[in-house]
Parts: sequence; structure tokens; C-alpha cells
Amino acid sequence: MRRSFKFLLRPTVKQQIMLTAMLDDHRALYNAALEERREAYRRAKISIRYGEQSAQLKEIRADDPAGQGRWSFTSQQQTLRRLNKAFEAFFRRVKAGQTPGYPRFKGRGWFDTVTFVDGDGAKWDSQPHHPGATFVKLHGIGRVRAHQHRPVCGRVKQIEVKREGSRWFVVVSCDDVPAVPLPATGREIGVDMGVVHFATASEPLAGVSDEHGHIPNPRHLRTAQEELAAAQRAYAGTKRGSQRRRKAARKIGRIHRTVARQRADHAHKTALALVRNADVIVVEDLRIANMTKSPRARPDPERAGVFLANGAAAKAGLNKSILDAGWGVFLGILAHKAESAGRELISVNPANTSRACPRCGHVSGENRKVQTDFACVACGYAANADVVGACNIKRAGLVLRDTDAA
Repeated sequence: MRRSFKFLLRPTVKQQIMLTAMLDDHRALYNAALEERREAYRRAKISIRYGEQSAQLKEIRADDPAGQGRWSFTSQQQTLRRLNKAFEAFFRRVKAGQTPGYPRFKGRGWFDTVTFVDGDGAKWDSQPHHPGATFVKLHGIGRVRAHQHRPVCGRVKQIEVKREGSRWFVVVSCDDVPAVPLPATGREIGVDMGVVHFATASEPLAGVSDEHGHIPNPRHLRTAQEELAAAQRAYAGTKRGSQRRRKAARKIGRIHRTVARQRADHAHKTALALVRNADVIVVEDLRIANMTKSPRARPDPERAGVFLANGAAAKAGLNKSILDAGWGVFLGILAHKAESAGRELISVNPANTSRACPRCGHVSGENRKVQTDFACVACGYAANADVVGACNIKRAGLVLRDTDAA
């Protein structure tokens, strides 16, 4: 498997200045390469590729030894590859008929990551015999202390230096990371994602869910909403370019990063409980981007230029609750943990899972007239609607597995 390990960096004041300069120079390289591509196509309809821009690096470094020449050649190649990936994604969306986003210039504060190749511009654990600390060696900066709170497994391939607010992190990407299978439990669990409850398992999970299988939704963004609103009001009252405005912006960013860490922590703990309690985990194959789209305004057929109300305000509230729950973060973490633990993760189509009766199989919207309760109009079976959805998801996943095996 390929896994990434993220650690806090503890650079000195001088190293922080050099790290900031490194980000600025890589950002300038990215913007210059983007400008070259854009102007070449605008003026002569010529498409410039990564190979052509990478070949120019030697000359660029020679002309600017105190700037671009200070940093690792391979890290600059990675920055050009990053731009190339942005263009590939743009053209892929154009061909697919989707709404494309043309690659943008990176302003200050919008370029926070530099990628190195281990052994060429960077070296993880550059002082392996140091008695009390781990260091990462970065070309042009030196050895920076890293707070390694867990062992790094596998073969180190890439090293990313990342800035988050006032903190610096190193992300170590490794290949050939061995799996650590957990003991078999003999259990199979279906998981229904929700907003009232973060998720509902088809069977109760000790220490995580209640007796019905409901896993509570912490609603981290809603908890921080008052503090965030106050910070945003303070930001709105500042003058553009002032020190107070920068300070207010940093506070808003700090609140959002705290919420993101809380959300990821909850997702990790919930996913770990699931892989510890079940050999087979069945989840919904959710299209979260489609679920959180804003509804289009409907034109009034009788009055030209007039649009009818389309429930956008209510949909915006639902979208915010879905995104605050962090379903995408959780499902991604669950997939990684299941693979590492040797568990089987199955994704099923969520259609009708909340409207089908688990006893007789009757499917009808009348089975779920209210959000919380399920009552089959055919056989009279009644239960909690989320538990019914989890049971149907589990059954669909097992059928899918048996069909594939056959």
C-alpha cells in the first residue's frame, strides 16, 4: 500500500524565513510557467508541454543563482508537474462536457506546498542516530526538526513541506507499506450516512453508537458558528491592506483549521471503531458533489424575466449540514483503514435503501412518511428509518459481493 505520514515541523526563526522564501520562489515559478503557456496559446495557438518547460530550468537557475538557483531542481520539476496536472484536469473536464476551471495564478497565501523526491533535494530522518529527535534535510534550508509521533513504515518516496497558517508540516509519502490485518470478528455491518445522526450502523457498536446503532453528529462547524461569525464581522470592518485585516484573516483561518482537525479526528475514531468491529463494511456510494448543488431558479412561464422561488434557502441549509458532517472525509479515511486492516469495504447504490421494507421487500415512498420512522404499508413492519436504511445497505452489499464471487 501507499500511505502518507504527516508530522509537525519545528523550524528555527531563520529556517521559517527560508521556508517562506522557498514557497515564494516556487509560486513565482508556477505563475511564470502558467503565463508562458497562456501567452503562447493566445498569441500563436501553441501548446507548451511540461517537458519544454522543465528543459528551461537549467537556464533559469543559472540566471538567478540567489533566487531560483537556491532550491532543489527536482522540487522545481514537481512544481511544473503540478501546473501540468492542472491543465490536464482542465482539458479532461472540457472533453467530458463539464464546467472547466482554467488554471489560476497563485497569489500570496495560495501556494503552501512544495514537493521533494526523497534522496534528491530532501532526506527523511537525515540523522537516524540522533538520541532524541528526527530531522528532515531540505536542499537550501538544512536540517529541520520534525515532531515524529509515530513510526514511518515502508519505503519513503516523496516529501512534502506544507504551511498551514503559522505552522509548518512535513508529509512523508511511502510505498510498500505493509498491511496490519486485525483478528476476524465474524460480523458484517451496513452504514447509513445521515445529518441528524452522523451515521447509523445496522448493529450497535460498543463505545461509539447508542443501542440503536446511531453515531452522534458532532456538528463542529455549527458549534464554532458564533465565534466564526464574530471573526468575519471583525474582518469586514477592517481596511484593505491593513495589519488589522491580516490579523482578522488569520483568526478566521485558525477557526476553520480547528474545525477541519476536529472533523478529521471524529472521522478517524469512527472509522477505526468500524474496522475493529466488522469484517465486512457496506456503505453508500454517495455523490456528495451532486447532493450539495444549489437548485436552479425556475423561470415563471407567465411572466418574462421573473423567476419562481425554488427552495434555495432551505437547500443551502441542508448543503451546509451535509458538508459539516464531512461524509467525504469519513468515507476516504474508512477506505484507507479498511485496506490496512484487511477488511472488506463494499459501496452500494443508495437508491431506495430508505424506502424498501427489509421484511417483505415492498418499495414505496409511503413507507417513510416522516424522517425518523419507517412503517411498511404492505406488511406493517415498523422500525427506525435510519436503522432500516442501514440494514438494507448491508443486505445489498452482501448480495453484490456474492454476485461478484459467482
